Amino acid sequence: MNVQGRPTRPETSAVPSRETFTRNRGLNMEEALIFETGRLDATGVDIDDPEPFRSRLGPHARGSAIELPGLTEPETIRHYVRLSRNNYSIDAGIYPLGSCTMKHNPRLNEKIARLPGFADVHPLQPVSTAQGALEIIEALADALLTMTGMDAVAMSPKAGAHGELCGMMAIKAAIEARGEGATRRVVLVPDSAHGTNPATAALIGYSVRSVPAGADGNVSAEAVRAALAPDVAAIMLTNPNTCGLFERQIVGIAEAVHEAGAYFYCDGANFNAVVGKTRPGDLGVDAMHINLHKTFSTPHGGGGPGAGPVALSSRLAPYAPVPFVKREGAALRLVEHAEGGASFGRMCAFHGQMGMFVRALTFILSHGADGLKQASEDAVLSANYIRASLNDAMSAPFGERPCMHEALFDDRWLKDTGLTTLDFAKAMIDEGYHPMTVYFPLIVHGAMLIEPTESESKASLDLFIMTLRDLAIAAIAGERERFQSAPVDAPRRRLDETRAARQPVLRWTKPQPA
Repeated sequence: MNVQGRPTRPETSAVPSRETFTRNRGLNMEEALIFETGRLDATGVDIDDPEPFRSRLGPHARGSAIELPGLTEPETIRHYVRLSRNNYSIDAGIYPLGSCTMKHNPRLNEKIARLPGFADVHPLQPVSTAQGALEIIEALADALLTMTGMDAVAMSPKAGAHGELCGMMAIKAAIEARGEGATRRVVLVPDSAHGTNPATAALIGYSVRSVPAGADGNVSAEAVRAALAPDVAAIMLTNPNTCGLFERQIVGIAEAVHEAGAYFYCDGANFNAVVGKTRPGDLGVDAMHINLHKTFSTPHGGGGPGAGPVALSSRLAPYAPVPFVKREGAALRLVEHAEGGASFGRMCAFHGQMGMFVRALTFILSHGADGLKQASEDAVLSANYIRASLNDAMSAPFGERPCMHEALFDDRWLKDTGLTTLDFAKAMIDEGYHPMTVYFPLIVHGAMLIEPTESESKASLDLFIMTLRDLAIAAIAGERERFQSAPVDAPRRRLDETRAARQPVLRWTKPQPA
């Protein structure tokens, strides 16, 4: 059992309800590793032997065969198509991961991002030939400033955690400019924070001091005041927080932090709940990253290209990183070096992820101010509909209190069933649903965090709710086998996830003859 109390079940292979010769079940295809199906001595294309040549690699030349599997084109296509059928995506159904905002990516965004001039722009081409791209960046930055009520925005960060790093580096630069870099070495982080918050603070040399959340799931201004001291550089707070609740004392918290000479960093992962309703700058926030995929519908992470712009208050604007876009008359210029010496410098080689900028601006322009506000309202409405519809079947840690964009449940209702949050989540897979976020936030025991976003219709939400109610009824009725054996109908049954994370096998080794 790991630190979150999740039991592991080391069952590593699929056991279908009815065994078949192929191990396929209808269109649910059993797919071997590409190394097991391909031939190491052949390829899918004919390549002529090279003419005699003299290698320039010297001692760096490969001394053994590369041993990549060779497949024909049909074999290759079939392999990856079969694997793709095992993926769950927002295009397949509701993706209820809390704190992740898995919203629909409109196809209009994709069409615009693929237009010539956007899709083929190169970061090293002359600035005079990329004026349209710079105008896109300028327009998106202006929209983000309008929505956040801030004074500057850094566009170069590539993701949420990268944006956190940018905001905290700006705070660190501001503190060092005041001559307090040696004395202010602590960052306050609530117990309910995203795990990247304390990690980011530690990465740039700060110590982390925890701030407890109250019984109502919120951080109080009194708790923050008690933790403040002359050694505090900043607080990192999420609003709405990871319990799906709006921090009602955020203005008092900001005032206390500023009175103590520190800065207020707001994690913007949950901005989708308040766009058009609340401007973080008006609440006293000094820096906030914005996950474009969570709020403005760019494709969601997965290791691919991302974007995490950071909005900065007037207190931190002088310390924003380079490069940034600057208008000079009718032309736009990319400022590559700090002007005046206040900027903390460069975070990455180039300015940002152009494709994500185009998609986000397309979403903003197609919705308009009223549409963005409605998206926030619909996201909150969807979450509260789920909360109210399941409140009598599953236990909620904060009772009848309305939530924001995500509904949070705990495992108290499973107490006498012999089942766990993980059992319940795995049973959802057999019903065709990706599980919600489980065991997070850590301040709630056996947490189940559901975020439907604004993308779902009432019919979609109703079916999801009825499915969870059916599972809850079965759990309370004592149908333990249905849960403890789940998932039965997935390509693989329950895996030892803890062992897989701690002892990953990343290299295929050819089996030796018995």
